[in-house]
Amino acid sequence: MTSIQVADEVFVAAAPSLAGAVVGDRARWRQWWPDLVLKVVEDRGDQGVRWTVDGPLSGTMEIWCEASMDGFTLHYYLHAEPTGDVPVEPRARMDALAEMNRVRRIAGKDMSFHVKWLLEGDREAGDPAVPASAGTAEE
Repeated sequence: MTSIQVADEVFVAAAPSLAGAVVGDRARWRQWWPDLVLKVVEDRGDQGVRWTVDGPLSGTMEIWCEASMDGFTLHYYLHAEPTGDVPVEPRARMDALAEMNRVRRIAGKDMSFHVKWLLEGDREAGDPAVPASAGTAEE
């Protein structure tokens, strides 16, 4: 089992065909994970991206966009080990790893809500999903 384990998901009420333009945009990756070095293992277009991760962490990361109802579920996974020094003393080590996981969970949630915001725009709750013809919002 890896020390950093993040798994999260959020429903995006937008056409699945809009996902690839946002999650595949390399400039956004630097915005979402500025300290990580990402190498694409598999670019799956509108279904997401898989990476290897280097930098302060070493491991794998994935965004999987699964068509669901009238939109898609964005699944986010990160499995990694810290590359820097981690305390040896058990309690300090556990605290340090818990904090690293917390930071990465927040980054993942920020990314997923950013994707949601970009694709749903000002859509009101209960309104139909954003259609493919709507394109994507810019920051």
